[in-house]
Amino acid sequence: MVDLPQKKVGIIACSGEEIPEGTISRVAARKVLDCLMPGETVTLCLPLFLAGDEKERAFAKSYPTIAVDGCGKLCAKRATEKYSGAVSGSIVVDKFLEERDLSPGSSRRALDEEGQQAVTVVAEEIAQQVAHLLGSRSDTQRAPQPSDATAGGATCCGGPTIPITRVKIGGASVGLLALEPVFEQMYQQGHRDGAGVDEEILKAVRVYNFVPTSVEQSYKETLLKQYQKFCRDREG
Repeated sequence: MVDLPQKKVGIIACSGEEIPEGTISRVAARKVLDCLMPGETVTLCLPLFLAGDEKERAFAKSYPTIAVDGCGKLCAKRATEKYSGAVSGSIVVDKFLEERDLSPGSSRRALDEEGQQAVTVVAEEIAQQVAHLLGSRSDTQRAPQPSDATAGGATCCGGPTIPITRVKIGGASVGLLALEPVFEQMYQQGHRDGAGVDEEILKAVRVYNFVPTSVEQSYKETLLKQYQKFCRDREG
């Protein structure tokens, strides 16, 4: 984590890719971070958390953390409670949507209209839990005005909130969510060139993106090159 102020709530979201609810969990978490509760929340990377990242686990030990799980396996909640202690809030997306007679949609890769609606409802619930934990106002809608909109991001609340980076992988142009924030997090955590860095990048990128198993190696090679360029640019 980078220069976190004292009053923050962590959100640790499902990293599963086999069901739409996993994608809904991650996109909803980003919507809260970027749009509904900016400055009051931070997302924790579940793959890094499980891999033993000390900063991720230390944050969840010291700050209130909400687990957002796609299904009843409760991977995010159980990992947090195993390594850092009890969570302060929990949402199980498939059960949450079922109780409200909402559909997660039919696509696990690119959310359809029903999936986007589910993201909105889940994000609002997360934001309400954050507001309760912080003792802040119940009005969680901190939407940027339409005039703030710029190109290059997935939109919510009338403006771009999740940055999208176009990368050519295996001859195809692929739009990746939150690639620059992932690189920034890894850079701040001290990850540089070396064995296993490509695996760590892929794990982190998969938190927000679907990566087909058949092209994992192409993703790793391309993302590593992109990250190396990012590091060079940061270091001047």
